[in-house]
Amino acid sequence: MRRHLPIALLALALAGCRGDVGERAFDSRWRTGPDRDWAGPEYWANRLQDWRVRDGRLECVGGGPLRTVHLLTRRLGAGGGEFEARVELGRLGRAAADSAAGGAGFLIGAGRGLDYRAAALIHHSSGPLAGIFAGLDSEGRLFFRDLEREAGLLGRSEGALPSPGSVVLELRATPDPEGYALALSGTAGDGSGGAVALGPLVVDASRLEGNVALACDAPRDGGGGRGGFWFRSWHVDGAKLEVHGDRTLGPVIGGQHTISRGTLRLTAQLMPVGDLDERYVELQLRQDGDWETVATAAVIVPGYTATFEVEGWDAGRDVPYRFAYPLISGEGAALYYKEGIVRREPLDEPEIVVAAFTGNHNVAHPGVDQGSFPWDWGLWFPHADVVDHVRAHDPDFLFFSGDQVYEGASPTRADFDHPFKDYLYKWYLWYWAFGELTAEIPSVAVPDDHDVYHGNLWGAGGVATPPGLSGAAAQDAGGYKLPPEFVNMVQRTMASHLPDPFDPTPVGQGIAVYYTDILYGGVSFAVLEDRKFKSAPAPLLPEAQVWNGWPQNPEFDPKTGADAPGASLLGERQLEFLESWANDWSGGTWMKVALSQTLFANLATLPDSATSGSVIPSLPILAPGEYADGEKLASDMDSNGWPPTGRDRALRAMRKGFAVHLAGDQHLGSTIQYGVDDWRDAGFALCVPSVGNFWPRRWFPPQPGANRDPSAPRYTGDYEDGFGNKMTVFAVSNPHRWGKEPATLHERAPGYGIARFDRTTREISLAAWPRWADPAAGDPPYPGWPVSFAQEDNYGGAAIAYLPRLEISGLRDPVVQVVREDTGDVVYTLRIVGDSFVPKVFAPGRYTLHVGEPGTERMRTFESIAATAESEGLIDVVFGEPGEQGVSMLGRHLALERGDP
Repeated sequence: MRRHLPIALLALALAGCRGDVGERAFDSRWRTGPDRDWAGPEYWANRLQDWRVRDGRLECVGGGPLRTVHLLTRRLGAGGGEFEARVELGRLGRAAADSAAGGAGFLIGAGRGLDYRAAALIHHSSGPLAGIFAGLDSEGRLFFRDLEREAGLLGRSEGALPSPGSVVLELRATPDPEGYALALSGTAGDGSGGAVALGPLVVDASRLEGNVALACDAPRDGGGGRGGFWFRSWHVDGAKLEVHGDRTLGPVIGGQHTISRGTLRLTAQLMPVGDLDERYVELQLRQDGDWETVATAAVIVPGYTATFEVEGWDAGRDVPYRFAYPLISGEGAALYYKEGIVRREPLDEPEIVVAAFTGNHNVAHPGVDQGSFPWDWGLWFPHADVVDHVRAHDPDFLFFSGDQVYEGASPTRADFDHPFKDYLYKWYLWYWAFGELTAEIPSVAVPDDHDVYHGNLWGAGGVATPPGLSGAAAQDAGGYKLPPEFVNMVQRTMASHLPDPFDPTPVGQGIAVYYTDILYGGVSFAVLEDRKFKSAPAPLLPEAQVWNGWPQNPEFDPKTGADAPGASLLGERQLEFLESWANDWSGGTWMKVALSQTLFANLATLPDSATSGSVIPSLPILAPGEYADGEKLASDMDSNGWPPTGRDRALRAMRKGFAVHLAGDQHLGSTIQYGVDDWRDAGFALCVPSVGNFWPRRWFPPQPGANRDPSAPRYTGDYEDGFGNKMTVFAVSNPHRWGKEPATLHERAPGYGIARFDRTTREISLAAWPRWADPAAGDPPYPGWPVSFAQEDNYGGAAIAYLPRLEISGLRDPVVQVVREDTGDVVYTLRIVGDSFVPKVFAPGRYTLHVGEPGTERMRTFESIAATAESEGLIDVVFGEPGEQGVSMLGRHLALERGDP
């Protein structure tokens, strides 16, 4: 039984809030702080690029409708009592042409009943739970707007302030027999004595429950500029407020770590600290009850990351850690901490559990204008149900396979004018949702296409997309649309805590690589980069008339014509890495797992009339048990079913280590077994469902699968995908109307994956879990799962011949490597179970066997062993004590064959 410290205790940030954890009143401190592109640890700003601290005040500079800064450490609760808010504000630049349209002030009662993190995203426009906007418009008039109604103006003052340089805006809420009475006043800050008032306005008491925020409504002015506002001296108080001093966010928002072969790597993720702030973070470990600084790391900009490496890590115990950062203020530096724990490495656990995720969309996708804020579509952030349910599995390792960030509508459309900050705004949301897991569980997060602001990505070795192209045309040409500094920042935020890459040589434009291996708990993980080296199909297949990865020529047959000569999937460098990784079972390795962005097959169908996947969001969702007839196999070149030869080369390398494959990207949970030369001759794969799915792919093939279990669904069994790749389908989480609310989330089959690896039996169990299922309550995974199989099934090809049985003494569970002598190629390498093994081979001839413990003297080599139709004879492999020479004896079969006496 594992014994780990509770996650909740580790997620606390000792935020240095200057004693305000127990104080109800709150006062901003922008006046005493340096300039930053970040409001500070007590706030969440929508969007990051729209707000900054300059010259002692908070400025809304991005423009656009209803930008907000939410106060995280105070919230309006359900209890009674008064509430007051006060702030000094003024205009930046010119007023809007339609000046009454702009305004600034307070947002109150935002997101009542929601997780405070979800409520903190409220901005941009009206919608359910959006709250009441109380402020001053650009004409100097006070107003109350109900953001939960269209045309929600509740009141506007007749009088106006005469465009003063600044205004002190004050809101008071007092209990009333019918709820709460709101009174708003504005006083000129220039000493002129000008004042205006509005109210009282009586509202239902429930409207004063939820977040409190500053709001800036700044549409474009007549000249195309922005009519923004600035704020300072924000004060809130009153018995109506709840105090949540532990809800600060930053300056360190979270971290990720890995342990591999005795080395700990951690990356701290910071908010955008200012130029005058410190450029280092300390790593502190709790040793014998005291905190001790063991390393210091520089903050790297852009991205605001700090990466630590600790060699000789003691993996035999849980070690609490914290990141320490001194945030500058006018009164000095306040130390802020972000805590976590490095778990004891599970070297003796009977089972290693991996939780896997993909597609972290935060809101339901509208399918229409992404400029509107999605409160009427459905909010899925902060995925607390997923986090709680994953925690119930007690995973040892986390894998985020990509699309941790979506450039569009999650929660805001892509801002290509400010891509660096726009990315960080969305990346911080990922940490806010999943950081309590990564604070103590080793994790891998790899960027996929949307993380680098692509709909699809064919990296083509790191080149830039051709100038003058945009959208699908740019993507189809191959390469990256955004500059290499952006791509490297994304990779650094997600993957800088991984071990050093196998070959660190950058690809085109100086874009870094991160493909590597991790050995943890005896499980060896290969981290692959699916997209970076992959060829673009359009230039290689002009006859296919490719658009966004889909052949448009109706005369083109993807099964016969898509395997373009020279097309690359992983590239030669990664194939070399895979071969080396599959052969390396040192350090006690007993299981191999490949991690990559997407499945090495195109497991999807479309209506016969469809020419691309663009129809997917509009397809009807069926009831459980219903089947979509009239579908065809998809031929999507964004999948790793293309290019077929590149796909087969990768699978041949992976199966040499009997590796299982974990992937995501496809938005459709599935478990399949790959076939290369024949069905079922390569490894199994789990493609995990999306955390939040707006692109519900499906698998309704027109013909039942061959060789399937008669009791299994008709879509299981042996198939060729749209490119002719062999695959055996065992389970699929098709979208269905499951009767779970909200339907826009649950009917699209969202969830996560769980892979279990049994150390003793080497059995592997894969499962896709719906996000609504509670494992702690005994809820099951999606129908058809778990799928269980033996490690050796990952090289399931039928044997042509066999080598003599190995009988080993003096060493249990040794590694066996089989090498074909006429080519010098390694056939496979495996740590066997027990002390007896019959090696199978797939061609006649002679072989060399290496048996023992790699990296030690306890290795034996047997050469020129002939393969026979059935295993004949024995090879006795005897090991003495470690360090002794030991004795190796060939059995009778080999002795006679070689003519030995």
